[in-house]
Amino acid sequence: MSEETGAALHTSTHAPLQRSRRKVGRLKVVLDAGPAVHQSAGLARYTESLASALWQHCRDTVDLNLFYNRHSGHQLPASLAPIPARAFPLGQYPWRLGVLACQLLRAPVVERRLDAGDIYHATEHLLPWTARPSVMTVHDLIFERFPQHHTLANRSFLRVAMPLFVRRADAIIAVSRHTKQDLLELYRTSPHKVHVVEEGIEARFRPSEREEVRLAIERHAIRKPYLLMVGTLEPRKNHALAFEALARLKAAGWPHSLVVAGRRGWLFDSVQSNVERLQLETDVIFTGRVPDADLPALYSGADCLLMPSLYEGFGIPVLEAMACGTPVVCSKVSSLPEVGGPAARYIETLTGEGLAEAVLEVLSNPQMAEQMRTEGLNRAARFSWRDAARQTVEVYNAAAGLHP
Repeated sequence: MSEETGAALHTSTHAPLQRSRRKVGRLKVVLDAGPAVHQSAGLARYTESLASALWQHCRDTVDLNLFYNRHSGHQLPASLAPIPARAFPLGQYPWRLGVLACQLLRAPVVERRLDAGDIYHATEHLLPWTARPSVMTVHDLIFERFPQHHTLANRSFLRVAMPLFVRRADAIIAVSRHTKQDLLELYRTSPHKVHVVEEGIEARFRPSEREEVRLAIERHAIRKPYLLMVGTLEPRKNHALAFEALARLKAAGWPHSLVVAGRRGWLFDSVQSNVERLQLETDVIFTGRVPDADLPALYSGADCLLMPSLYEGFGIPVLEAMACGTPVVCSKVSSLPEVGGPAARYIETLTGEGLAEAVLEVLSNPQMAEQMRTEGLNRAARFSWRDAARQTVEVYNAAAGLHP
């Protein structure tokens, strides 16, 4: 923790701040844009998309201001540049520990750095103590359900911090009904405090033209036909099961490769070793993180998206694939049935054989695949960031003690 942070913590106990409530006019919301600055997967997508939708569609009711911890030379994405923003220069780990410390001590370290406002919205699992009412988005409780898939340091931090953050937040946004149920079961959170606001889908996710697909495939050295997985490379995504299923498909004579798109996460080395064990070195293509502009084309070119995850707070790749007209085969766990609905094909048994059989059913039945494309497009059309933003404003109003 920096000297400045420590000093602020020391002096805060002499002048406790009182929570204030705004009674009229637009709510001034300070939203933590940090995930959009420092991350590249689901949390970044959520934060950037929600902030953009609030700015575009809700300015009649919300005066939006962004706040983020600036380190490592990262900047706000261009889409958020028009929104007023303030940065707090502190390293990643001092920031995380400082947030926890100021909650434990009820110290206004972060509060003093913020613009005045009515609501503070924590878009990831980091909620500082503030004098104003606070809203926190909870994406998942994976570290509770599958602790072996988190590093010891991260698991230790979250097990201390998350129960405290959940208790201190005035309102909680859960991105799925499953995440809400986890909050109720694991933390005995009041159901009236938790509001389910599903994520949306960006307009750029649509079926791509043939030439767009060809160019994207060429840029990433992909061999057609291919199956696709999208997301951070970590054990709970269950890449190991996908590798086993691919080996079974290859043994049955199917020519497909498996494209794995996403940055490397924690605890993945042992999973990747399965590629060599199954002799799939030429059939599994690791692209790394794919630029956002290329994702719709990669989805559109795939014969099927695989998502055999053990747990998902929401499962945005399922929605993105369906919006691009790509059939989806996924596990029937956590939030995935909420997102995929009747448009996805679910794995009956979470084994390599079960996944291979589900994929084979799609690949060998063009009529089924076409029906899944149509149903997926219709399903994806039900999810909108505009709706998510408006529902989020309702949560702000609830936290502030206002009524729509």
